[in-house]
Amino acid sequence: MSIKFNQLTNAIRFLSIDAVQKANSGHPGMPMGMADVATVLFKYHLRFNPKNPNWINRDRFILSAGHGSMLLYSLLYLCGYKSISIEDIKNFRQLNSICAGHPEYKKGTGIETTTGPLGQGLANSVGMAIAEEIFRKKFGTTVINNKTYVIASDGDLMEGISHEAMSLAGHLKLKNLIVFFDNNKISIDGSTSLSVSDNYKKRFESYGWNFLEINGHDEKQISKAITKASKSNKPTLISCKTVIGFGSPNKSGKASSHGSPLGDEEISLVRKKLKWSNKPFEIPNEILNEWREIGNKGEHLESKWIETINKKNPEIKEELNKSNEKLNFDDLENLIQLEKGKYFESKPSLATRQCSMAAIEKISAILPQLIGGSADLSGSNNTKTNNSKIINFKNFNGNYIHYGVREHGMAAIMNGLALYGGIIPYGGTFLIFSDYCKPSIRLSALMGLKVIYIFSHDSIGLGEDGPTHQPVEQLTGLRAIPNLNVFRPADINETFECWEIALKSENTPSVIALSRQKVPYVNPNNSKENKCEKGAYTINLTSHESSVTLVASGTEVELALKVQELLKENNIHSKVVSMPCMELFDKQPKNYREDILEPNSLIITIEAGSIMSWQKYLVDKGLNLGIDKFGESAPYKEVYKHFGLTVEDITNFIQKKIRE
Repeated sequence: MSIKFNQLTNAIRFLSIDAVQKANSGHPGMPMGMADVATVLFKYHLRFNPKNPNWINRDRFILSAGHGSMLLYSLLYLCGYKSISIEDIKNFRQLNSICAGHPEYKKGTGIETTTGPLGQGLANSVGMAIAEEIFRKKFGTTVINNKTYVIASDGDLMEGISHEAMSLAGHLKLKNLIVFFDNNKISIDGSTSLSVSDNYKKRFESYGWNFLEINGHDEKQISKAITKASKSNKPTLISCKTVIGFGSPNKSGKASSHGSPLGDEEISLVRKKLKWSNKPFEIPNEILNEWREIGNKGEHLESKWIETINKKNPEIKEELNKSNEKLNFDDLENLIQLEKGKYFESKPSLATRQCSMAAIEKISAILPQLIGGSADLSGSNNTKTNNSKIINFKNFNGNYIHYGVREHGMAAIMNGLALYGGIIPYGGTFLIFSDYCKPSIRLSALMGLKVIYIFSHDSIGLGEDGPTHQPVEQLTGLRAIPNLNVFRPADINETFECWEIALKSENTPSVIALSRQKVPYVNPNNSKENKCEKGAYTINLTSHESSVTLVASGTEVELALKVQELLKENNIHSKVVSMPCMELFDKQPKNYREDILEPNSLIITIEAGSIMSWQKYLVDKGLNLGIDKFGESAPYKEVYKHFGLTVEDITNFIQKKIRE
């Protein structure tokens, strides 16, 4: 029996309709409208293998319009991915179901990235497309030649991040990036004409993209457009004119089908109109078998690809295998030890942003997986080194990306680079502009990606640029994100150690916050142990019977050590603790934490920023010293003095506290 195209597409539609109805929650309209586009893509064009979802040369399919998640889950189930069963679909949006309300990344499932916050998947796809170009340049076009396909909604294109990401994609001429714009002219509030009248053709052509316009329900038009886009030397946006809620007599083309179940009565009418007589969640065997055959084609495609690789130089195969394996960090550990020993002898005074640059220069020489960049602040973040080779549209044989003034786009693109596999991305901007990166940082943490954020100019210590550029609440905000390590190293020794931890953290992204102003070398010993791994450690104590514990991070460790000297002159003994990473310290056993922060000691925390994240460490009458107001425009030493963060002021605070 020959299966008609509309039977394949209706399988997607009714799985989506039934799952949303059973959950009594979800977005049925988009899967109903884009089922035709998705079916053409999967049947005729997409290269994928459900039996090996991690095949590195697979085409990536990104559902940026994550609210239409049932489209993706239906496709994965129908094509035979083991990750999604019919029971999972029946449990759509329920606890512990892989079929979450919006797609959540899980390696090896066919869900390539976490989407939902609009624009994110679109920007991730740019990172994936850049990664493909990097790997293609490295291994050759017969080994790596995959494409990245995206389904994006009106909302994705309204979000500002879409401009940042699409602009860079056009600039880099990412020809293997193809975006399907679900141009149904409906958003939650109603018609998109309420809020947008963009000329999408002119917009995307100005970015350097191809723009194609098709009927999103015409099988031949869809396929022809994909073929044309595949042969282009530029990225392509295919505007698919679709009807949201396609097939619904009363709700198609209306906002009422966007974010709510259709209702039993309307579903009965849809079944009648689309001639689908099957029960909820029931896919006739002949239709399911046809879909499974679509999935089975991928096994043959991967086998042919392996044959191609086997004919290549054995070194290529070895390198390709390495890109999928966990890294061996022996060389990194030896390098860090060597550098720590060198700097223990010279004890340089450097801004920690300069320390980070020294670390990047050494590490990038032995770790080709490291791909760096900056949002137009390379010289200020010190993210670009002598080992940096610029990636541009003429040559992807490099390790450094100029992202331009596109902080949010950069962060989301780095997520895409990490998701592709075999790449460790890092990127820089000022700590104050981490606010622009925040949604993407949160998704790095949610997905458990090894992404490293370099944020320089980390406090009021940047001085004259003033309160618009002086971060106050940013460290606290970043520390509030689950599964994110926030590092603030005190000197070059700690900076190298923090970099080592970040590179070894398999499922946790890292923020490394760095100073503009110089700091002295503070570590008293050349320890082979990475002391930052425990989050906090004792740097110096004037007596084992210390009555005061001074806890600081970053540039304020120097301040704490000077306060310690003055306290000693006044016969007050103290211990100085450097806490480069709260998250790691909080995971230590209770006995270690109490050894560092002794319960009977007067605990004083010092950081030139919000005190909120430090309050948990206070016992009895301890003291948090910091800033809970915006900064000031002045040379940095004057700003510190203005806020009472000087050796004399802090010493007076402590003496007063002791007398209370």
